[in-house]
Amino acid sequence: MDVQRAQEITNLSTMANVTYNGKRIYIEHVDQQNGSTTIHPLDEPNNKQSVSVSSLVEH
Repeated sequence: MDVQRAQEITNLSTMANVTYNGKRIYIEHVDQQNGSTTIHPLDEPNNKQSVSVSSLVEH
């Protein structure tokens, strides 16, 4: 995934099907300058982590 698409997904009013390492995630924030994003698994909202946008997959 690229940074622009990740940012678009954060602005959607509906949930996009995005995974990180095969697990469905929610994108909280996108850092466009660094190409990173803050995410959490859908079933673990308190398990936040920062990962590269390129490691996310949209289905």
